[in-house]
Amino acid sequence: MYRILRKEPLGSSLYLFEIEAPWIAKKAESGQFIIIRQCENSERIPLTIADYSREKGTLTIVFQAVGYSTGELAKCEAGDRLADVVGPLGVPSEIENCGTVVCIGGGVGIAPIYPIARDLKKAGNNVISIIGARSSELLFWREKMAQVSDALYITTDDGSEGRKGFVSDVLKEVLEREKVARVWAIGPMIMMKVVANTTRPTGVKTIVSLNPIMVDGTGMCGACRVAVGNETKFACVDGPEFDAHEVDFDLAMKRAAFFKEKEKEASVFGQGGGGCKCRK
Repeated sequence: MYRILRKEPLGSSLYLFEIEAPWIAKKAESGQFIIIRQCENSERIPLTIADYSREKGTLTIVFQAVGYSTGELAKCEAGDRLADVVGPLGVPSEIENCGTVVCIGGGVGIAPIYPIARDLKKAGNNVISIIGARSSELLFWREKMAQVSDALYITTDDGSEGRKGFVSDVLKEVLEREKVARVWAIGPMIMMKVVANTTRPTGVKTIVSLNPIMVDGTGMCGACRVAVGNETKFACVDGPEFDAHEVDFDLAMKRAAFFKEKEKEASVFGQGGGGCKCRK
C-alpha cells in the first residue's frame, strides 16, 4: 500500500508522484487534499490532489522540494513505499455549470487547479485558464491544461515563456471583455491575495485554496486556522477552499512564516544524518 508507482521530474525541484492508494482514489474529488508521511518519524506534509484514477486506484501529487521534508521526499524513487497517506481530506470543489469561469494556477498551484478546470469543463462551462510562474522552468502541464480549457494563457515573471508579467494582469483583461461567473485561484499566498484584489471591485465570486501549516488534518490541533470574514476557520475541515474576498491574507502570510526558523533548524539537523530512508 502507498507504493510510489511513478516519479517524474517536472522542472526545477518539481516532482510528480503517482501513488498506489485505491481506497483514497475511490473517494477523491477535485479540491481535496491528502497528508503524507515519508516514514514513521517524518513531518506530515499536506498536498492538494493533482489527479486521481478510480480505475487504477492511484493518486497524483506534485510538490516542490523547498524545505527539509520535501527535500527528503524528493529522494524517493518509483517502487518505494510511503509510511502513510491520509485522505481524501477537506471539502470538494463546488462544481456546477455557471457559464464562463477562470481557473488560475501559479507555480505548484498549476497541479491542483487542473482537476478543477477539468471537472468544470465536463460540467459544461466555458473554461479560461491562466497559468504562471517565475520562469519557464517552473511551468508544467501546459498540454494538460490546454486540453481542459477553451482558452489558455501563460505568463512568466521574467518573460521566458508566454507573456511577461503576472497572472493578475491577464485576469484583469479577461474580466474587462468577458462576463465571468466565477474565478478559482491556487498558488502562492501573495498571488491569491492579488487575484482577490483584482476581482473584488467586479463582484465576481472568487475561490482560493489555502494550504497552511497542518498537523492532524481533522480540525483537532488548530494549526491550520485562518481568518475568513469575522470567523476563525480550519482549512483542513472547513476548506481548503474559501471565498477569497473574505480571507485575511496578511494574517495567513504571517502564520505561514512562523516556522521558518524551525525549518532552518531541521535542514541543519538533516545534514547531520537525521533523515529517514525510503522504504521498499
